Amino acid sequence: MAKEILRVVQPAAVDAAVVASEAAAHQQDEVLHAWTRELEAARYAARRAQNQYDATDPDNRLVADELERRWNQALQRVREIEERIEQHVQGRRQLVVPTRDAFENLAADLEAVWSHPHADVRLKKRLVRTLIHEIVVDIDAAASEVLLVIHWKGGVHTELRLPRRRRGQNATHTSKDVVEAVRVLARICPDDLLANVLNRNGLLTGRGNRWTRERVVSLRTHHEIPCYDQDRRASEGWMNLGEAARILGISPRTLRLAVERGDLDAAHPLPDGPWVFQRPALEAPAAAALVARVRDRNQQPAIPHSPQRPLVFSGT
Repeated sequence: MAKEILRVVQPAAVDAAVVASEAAAHQQDEVLHAWTRELEAARYAARRAQNQYDATDPDNRLVADELERRWNQALQRVREIEERIEQHVQGRRQLVVPTRDAFENLAADLEAVWSHPHADVRLKKRLVRTLIHEIVVDIDAAASEVLLVIHWKGGVHTELRLPRRRRGQNATHTSKDVVEAVRVLARICPDDLLANVLNRNGLLTGRGNRWTRERVVSLRTHHEIPCYDQDRRASEGWMNLGEAARILGISPRTLRLAVERGDLDAAHPLPDGPWVFQRPALEAPAAAALVARVRDRNQQPAIPHSPQRPLVFSGT
């Protein structure tokens, strides 16, 4: 569904973004006008307080002190408004108003932004709130379709028709293989790394989206898969290929080949993903035999001890 929406969103997104940008600029102008009117009123109050102070009898110190205090307060109010106007003007100078070409380039890359692995759910919600005013949903029972009418903030309307999910059909079903892979990899991988591994293997969610940390958390919660915990990993003895190889004192490649031959037990749920070992497998007799074979092979000399004839170079 997301891809279908993105396919039709680009022209409307440009119009909506331009209108939103113009509205923001207009709002900035309205704020500046309001502060300008406030400054004029404050300056008038300050001049009035000064005239009252100048007109008072200097010998009447009680009245003169009170009028002087009011005058100082009026001047302080003028300075505060002037500082706020200056801050507002500086902020407008630093604000770069995007052009229509910039919005068109952004709309052209909208699908890439939406599908990027680092684009989390909060960013996508902000995109939706920026562009969409409302979505009106209706059911076309005759065609067995869901009718969506998207009202963009720029005044453009888009109609989408999607197949209606039948009763008993689960449109968000995630593959059992993915669930089992997450169950195994969660023993050594936090949720961020799990999302990267799933995306690297080209796996998608039940809705056809790329994996994010939030979606991995939702999957684990739904299937009651414990989250990654460093203490539990250490107590239960879970480790990856490199850690297991260091414990045995052999190279990771040698260990991987041994597992692929079936000499040791390990889990490898995804082709382009980490191996998962548990300490009891490294303490089994098969592991000890593997280490012994590797040490014997390393101790064998590269050149036999049998006598060899010397290589003699002679000139002609």
